[in-house]
This record gives sequence, C-alpha cells and structure tokens, in this order.
Amino acid sequence: MIIARNLPASKTKLKPLLSLSFLAQSPLTPSKTHNSYCNFYPQNPTKTNFLYFFSSKPTNPNPTKHQTFPSLHLTRDGNYDDATPPATVCPGCGVHMQYTNPKHPGFYKEPSVKDPDYKSDAHLVPISLESEFPGSLKKGFFVEPDNQNPDIDLAKNESVLEKRPPVVCARCHSLRHYGKVKDLTVENLLPEFDFYHTVGRRLVSSSGARTVVLLVVDAVDFDGSFPKKVAKLVSDSIEENFTAWKEGKSGNVARIVLVVTKIDLLPSSLSPLGFEQWVRRRAREGGASVIKKVHLVSSVRNWGLKNLAEDVIELAGARGHVWAVGAQNAGKSTLLNAMAKCVGGNEKKVSYLTEAPVPGTTLGIVRVEGVLPGQAKLFDTPGLLNPQQITTRLNREEQRLVHISKELKPRTYRIKEGHSVHIGGLMRLDIVELSVDSLYVSVWASPYLPLHMGKTENVSTMVEDHFGRQLQPPIGDKRVKDLGKWVRQEFRVSGNRWDSSSVDVAAAGLGWFGIGLKGEAILGVWTYEGVGVVLRDALIPYRAQSFEVTGFTVSKIVSKADQALNKSLSQSEKKRKQSNQEVAASAELLVSSAIHEDANSC
Repeated sequence: MIIARNLPASKTKLKPLLSLSFLAQSPLTPSKTHNSYCNFYPQNPTKTNFLYFFSSKPTNPNPTKHQTFPSLHLTRDGNYDDATPPATVCPGCGVHMQYTNPKHPGFYKEPSVKDPDYKSDAHLVPISLESEFPGSLKKGFFVEPDNQNPDIDLAKNESVLEKRPPVVCARCHSLRHYGKVKDLTVENLLPEFDFYHTVGRRLVSSSGARTVVLLVVDAVDFDGSFPKKVAKLVSDSIEENFTAWKEGKSGNVARIVLVVTKIDLLPSSLSPLGFEQWVRRRAREGGASVIKKVHLVSSVRNWGLKNLAEDVIELAGARGHVWAVGAQNAGKSTLLNAMAKCVGGNEKKVSYLTEAPVPGTTLGIVRVEGVLPGQAKLFDTPGLLNPQQITTRLNREEQRLVHISKELKPRTYRIKEGHSVHIGGLMRLDIVELSVDSLYVSVWASPYLPLHMGKTENVSTMVEDHFGRQLQPPIGDKRVKDLGKWVRQEFRVSGNRWDSSSVDVAAAGLGWFGIGLKGEAILGVWTYEGVGVVLRDALIPYRAQSFEVTGFTVSKIVSKADQALNKSLSQSEKKRKQSNQEVAASAELLVSSAIHEDANSC
C-alpha cells in the first residue's frame, strides 16, 4: 500500500504515528564524511520519492546496480598524515573505520539522529486505551508537520548532529561502556605496529616541524614501563642533530619530556623532590641522557597537569609536533584526555581517547584535536609491547588481581636465612645467605595478591599444592603450566640501615621487594622465564609498622581457595568412606553367599 509519493523535503520528516514501525525509510546515499550509508539528508533537498511499505527493510533505489564498498584498511598508521581524513579513523583508538564487516577491525554503526522535539514514550497512551484509530490513518493519509520551512528543519537536524558525540568503532564502544573487548580475535587481523618505521623516523628527523617527545612512564612499574629503546634512539639523535646545528647544518633537536603518571598510587609520605631525583637517575640508566623536563602527574587527581600542559605548549611552539610514547597501559590516553580538560579547549574540536584498564587500548596513531593552539599537533601512539612485563602473559581475570588501583601499602616480614616469600604464584624471594641474624622484606604489590612466608625447604610442596589455588595468579592448575618455566636469578645486596630499605628487587608488571638490612645478603629470585627482574636503589624506603606472620596472608582469595580446598577434601573423604562401605557390603554379600552354597551342598 503506497501512502505517499513525490513529497517536498519539508514533509519528509514525520512525527511518530502510534509508534508504527512500517513508516518509510528513505533511499540512503553514501556519506562522504564517514564512508557510510547513513547520511541523513537526501541528494535532492527539494523533492524526494518516498515509498512506504509494510517492511522494515530500506528500499533500494537501484536494485540492479551493484553497490561497491571501500577497501578494508588493515593498517595501524592512524591519521598522522594530513592526507588522511580524520573521520576515516576512529577518534578513540586510531584504527581505520569500516561498516561492511563486523568481524574485521574498525567496524562501526552510525547512530540514528533523534528529532529535536523527541520526548520519551512515557506520555504516550497505549493503543488499547485509544477510543479509535485516527481517520487520517484509515484513509491512508498522514498528519503533515506544522513546520513548512525546509531550511529550519535542516538547521534543527544540523544542530542535533553537532551535539552528537563523535562516532567510534564497536571495540571502543565496548571498552567505554563495558570495560572489555567484545571479540579478541578481531585484533589479531591487524599487523604488528612498526613503531620505528612509522613514528621513530619522525622523532629523529633532522628536518621538519619541531619535535617534542612525551615519554610516559607508570610510577608503580617504572622499570617495566620505561621505553628504553625509544629513549636511547631520541637521545642519540639529539646529540647528532645538535652537533650538526652548531656546524650550521639542518638539525632538528627534539625535546624529551619525561612524564611519570599515577603518582597518586605511591604513598603520600614519599618526598616529591627525592622521587624526582630517583626518576632522573633511573631514566639516565635507561638511556634518556638528555631530558628537557620531568613532570610527576596524576590524571585521576589532576595533579601537575596544568604545569605539564603549559610546558608542552611552550616547547611545541606554533607548529610543533608532540608525540606521546610509552608502554601499554602506562596511562597515555588517560593523560591526554585529562590534559584536554585542563586546557579547556573548544569542546567541538576536542577529541577524547578511549580509556580502559586493558593493555593495548590504542591501536593506531591518533591525532588529538583541541589541545594545542595554532597549527601544533598532538599525537597518541599505540602502547609499546614489553614482553618482559608479566602482565603480557596473564588473562584478563589474572590482570585484575595484579592491577594496582589504590595507594600502595607495604606488607613487611622480618626473615631469617633459609626462608622464602611468595607473591601469589608469580614470584618468590629466597634468603640464601645472611651476614646478620635477619633482614626486613617489604612487599610492594597489589593488595589482592596473596602472600606466603615459610621455610625454603618446603617450596616444592607449595608449588604442587597451592599454586593456582591459595597462591593466585595463575588461576587454576592448567594456567600454572601455561605461564612457562620457573627460573632463578641470584643477587648479592648490602645495606647500612635497619629502619629503611636500601635496595629493591623489582619484577616488570608486578611489583617489588624492598630489602632493609645492615650487612650483606645473597638472595635467590624465582619467577617465570622471560620476566624482567632488576636490582635498583630503593624507591620507597619505608616499611610497615606491624609485621606479617608465617603462612598465608589473610585475603579473600586465600579464604575462598581454602574453602574450595576444604570442600574438595571433604567430598573426597565422603566418597572414600562411601566407597569403603560399598566394598564392605560387597564382601559381606560374597561371604553370606558362599556360606549359603556350602549349606546347600551338605
């Protein structure tokens, strides 16, 4: 049944009639902005053909014509190049967007535009309570809208479009609203991100725009998240280009700004000045020989963001390029979003990156708009993968246990020679030799990780009986084997004070042991093969006032594991008793049967 045809454009925007789902859908044309068949305005603004059928499918104006779709971009180069239209790249993660295949990276759906006069359906009267259907509907007509001016209608829709948040890919939508990636296999289709080919050569270029490199490092995993190769690459280029510049040649000298994030997770009693000195020493040892500025910030608490933004704007100048570089989950996207809010740029131009406690949230280079003034550009880059971080081999549930989300507090043991401390089923410290009676070991790690202290001679039993259960992660017996081989490293340490830690033994992506002693010691450190372990100056010298005792720490994980183990043992014991009873009953039956046969033979 045809309801209307050859209507002016001003009459095409219909108000809902009793929520009928079969009202017309206009033939859609590809949008030049988003490469989508979701443009809301017809090609001809004055006259449009509308065919209204009892169907929810849109009408194809050219049913015989084959529709062509854009080729799929399996790339992670993002939109750093001016030739790449910003709308073709997801503003949340930097992947090239497409609407043809939900099983490929970058898939998205264009959200529908609501009428400016849209209201909730709370005011509608159910159809069953209506006295009768409107006569106009029975006759096949519809009620024309009051507004007869197409320009006003277009202005209304344009204002709605301006207020809409930018379209992001389905992966970013899932991360923003549900905190997880819906389909992990989709990302495997993307190629590995070649940082040195895509970004590295621009950081060390002797010509072009002024370069500012933000080295973003996690305060609670400094050595695991510090990008050593990038720091050395840029530092070497600074020295070479500076020498060339002094000789009158072309020499673009990059500026390194070291940004240490998540400082709100460190104890508030830690001295900022002492921490900055510690950071500079570790950065120099990591390869950053030339550092222009050091900023200690908290994106969650807005600490230090204003000073950071002012320094970055000054260093970049009117046309500079600023690159945010760091390891996965170091907090780059969260930092840049916080800077955008701090700067208070144009809300229409500011683009917000996807934030999630998931490693590798950013897939491609993202040009962040609305933060830097003039023609200066700010880029977020995909997180660098550090295979030495233990989190790279943990599943999502195990990562939640390791993730540090609250201010760190020490858990301290006073230990003698021949004893060991476990951090979950991920790391163990053995006190092999001591020149003194005892030493202090402070564990700085997630409070959700259970600990255990006991004699070293019993550690083999710990692995067999408690890894994957009372000592998690890993979660489950199978995961213990999946994580790899358990290997040992040995360190010789010394200290001259009892009341503070002298050195740290840190594992990338996990945490560290703070060692306090007045003398010398030989330590054995066990973890999975390939996990980075370093010996460094103590980051936090303090220890807990009350000490932990021998055995398991009190935690929900250990409590649940104990309950599960006790339940399993109880069920096993019950089955054993039941089995014994069945065996006894069978034996008794056999004996009585034999006696009965003997009696009959007599």
